[in-house]
Amino acid sequence: MGCGTSVTDGRVKKSERAMKAAILIQRWYRSYVARLEMRRRYALSIFQSIEYADEQAQMQLSSFFTFMLDHFTHPNEPDSDMNSHFVSSTTDNNIPDSDLMMEEYERTIEIPDSYYGPHLSFPLTVVDANALLQAFKYRQQLHARYVLQLLHETKKVLQQMPNITHLSTSYVKEITICGDLHGNLDDLLLIFYKNGLPSEENPYIFNGDFVDRGKNSVEILIILFAFLVVYPNHFHLNRGNHEDHIMNLRYGFTKEVMKKYRSYGKKILRLLQDVYSWLPLATIVDSKVLILHGGISDTTDLNFLNMFQRNKLKTLLKPLKAKTEAKHEQQGPSLIEDCSTLKEVKKCLSRQDITKPSSAPNERKQDSAIVVDAKQHVDLADRSSSVEKQDLESNITTPCTSPELTTKEWKQVLDILWSDPKHQNGCTPNKYRGGGCYFGPDVTTRLLKRYNLKMLIRSHECKQEGYEISHNGKVITIFSASNYYEEGSNRGAYIKLNPDLIPRFVQYQVNKDTRKKTIRQRVSTVELSALKSLREKLYTHKSELIAAFRQHDPNDTGKISPSQWASAMESVLHLDLPWRTLRSRLVHQVQDGSVEYLSSFDALEIELPIKEVQPSLVETLCRYKADLEIIFNMIDKDHSGLISIDEFRQTWKLFNLHLQIDVDDDSIDSLARSIDFNKDGNIDFNEFLEAFHVVHKFESRSTE
Repeated sequence: MGCGTSVTDGRVKKSERAMKAAILIQRWYRSYVARLEMRRRYALSIFQSIEYADEQAQMQLSSFFTFMLDHFTHPNEPDSDMNSHFVSSTTDNNIPDSDLMMEEYERTIEIPDSYYGPHLSFPLTVVDANALLQAFKYRQQLHARYVLQLLHETKKVLQQMPNITHLSTSYVKEITICGDLHGNLDDLLLIFYKNGLPSEENPYIFNGDFVDRGKNSVEILIILFAFLVVYPNHFHLNRGNHEDHIMNLRYGFTKEVMKKYRSYGKKILRLLQDVYSWLPLATIVDSKVLILHGGISDTTDLNFLNMFQRNKLKTLLKPLKAKTEAKHEQQGPSLIEDCSTLKEVKKCLSRQDITKPSSAPNERKQDSAIVVDAKQHVDLADRSSSVEKQDLESNITTPCTSPELTTKEWKQVLDILWSDPKHQNGCTPNKYRGGGCYFGPDVTTRLLKRYNLKMLIRSHECKQEGYEISHNGKVITIFSASNYYEEGSNRGAYIKLNPDLIPRFVQYQVNKDTRKKTIRQRVSTVELSALKSLREKLYTHKSELIAAFRQHDPNDTGKISPSQWASAMESVLHLDLPWRTLRSRLVHQVQDGSVEYLSSFDALEIELPIKEVQPSLVETLCRYKADLEIIFNMIDKDHSGLISIDEFRQTWKLFNLHLQIDVDDDSIDSLARSIDFNKDGNIDFNEFLEAFHVVHKFESRSTE
């Protein structure tokens, strides 16, 4: 008996030890996963903060150009050519009939025998659309003639659509809703592989931001437009904030088009401006689910958005002239007097805040909801008859045909394409993006109640899992570009919406090398890439940061407290990042708890490609390289990559006014002469800008 009891006790003790060990392992693993998750989240925060800061710079630069184009004229050029690059030169009034243009392209653009890409015949069929998919899988390119013809056909279809499209699920089992693609062709191909190709039985909605950032924006647009032309009743596109030719200048699509289509690139881009302007602004499913790209504000008026002539809005990045506002909004005299010389412009700039777009007054006095009955739906069986019925029988006013864009129209569209949700109540300016607003749960509730809606589906923001539910389930963010910032940074997702309006999420991730890596390796890759981008941001603000650090170091010890370091970082960079958490990865901490602030720049340097350039000017060039590239591209009329020395000097003078930086004319003249390598009076600005970049010292050594 005693022996048996001893054996039993031994087994119990072993079992207890095993249980304790299992609990310890479980706790360790949970802690390990939590640390990895924290690292992945702050890496995503870094990427997102830098992205939004870049968008804010774009909005400010666009406001500056608006001021210059409206109020500054070159002494020798009364009608500056720069205006044609910033404002669309293609309007509905001067575009020939689409059928005539189709014939014109066939007659004037020859397809050589050496062309081995896909061939299209119009009107398009599903066979043509599928042929495009197969061709792009094997990296073939569609000929420029077909691209231009497809764009004209796309415009014809879009012109028949209302500003807000109404759909019904009564004839289909589910509607698929996709978010941002941003030029990632592999994601689009994967969606079609997993979910099936578009058809009458398998309708799709793509919610904007098809282009920019990725390498295959051209191919994505072609595929989307082809399916739109083939299935106009079952394939739907909403406009995003990147369906804008000024955004395309900064984020890569313009360069992609010019590289792939060279001599026809400019014609394609101009036609695209018009196609963008005809894209619908939103979609409503079953009178209950509102789908738009960005979000809403406390002044969003769906009745008004459904009314105005949307093709007037070629770009959101050109706020209205003061005189236009005065004419249409009766807001009093012009806000800014005309300035005809650089000296006068400088005086004007000192008195005006040109970086802030004007906001429309709160004119919302209506409480009536949009009445959407069965006659307003764009039935998946017959769009054309529904559109006619909507015009004749709905209570929504037909589009206004005012020839010029008004402030209210501009502001209404800016809010729905640029805004983001927030957890707190209220509606505040979106200071990080520079456009739109942050809207809280109360703003969502009021809008849904006013229009008798159930849910808002939007995109516009990268989410780690490809989607996010907020505002007590009333707002869904869907993002379809996986690996958006870096390989492994995020999943993509799409929504399947059934007649019960219950969303079902499908996640995916395009895998290249990520499957071969452990979770820790994947997180480390994303984290290192994010920190690399952040360090580059630090170095391009080196002078300002050092000045901010030294305000806390009056004795010039080279050391300050961690809280002082974090405060200085945020005061200069305005990225709203957890600097205390990031401190150990960015700066050296000494034993007494202080940090050696100059070590923030140890791993980086800016190589001087031209010895004559002052280091302070090099820092400015690196910091504002994206802005300069846009300016140069606007001046470079033939997209040759060359501008004259005089144009280069004039660009810098205007840019100095925009930035309010202190770079004297002699330094600019010296820089212009030194980069004219062959002394022919022209500057290759792409080569010039590429020469100025931040070098990661240890990375460059490891590759040597």
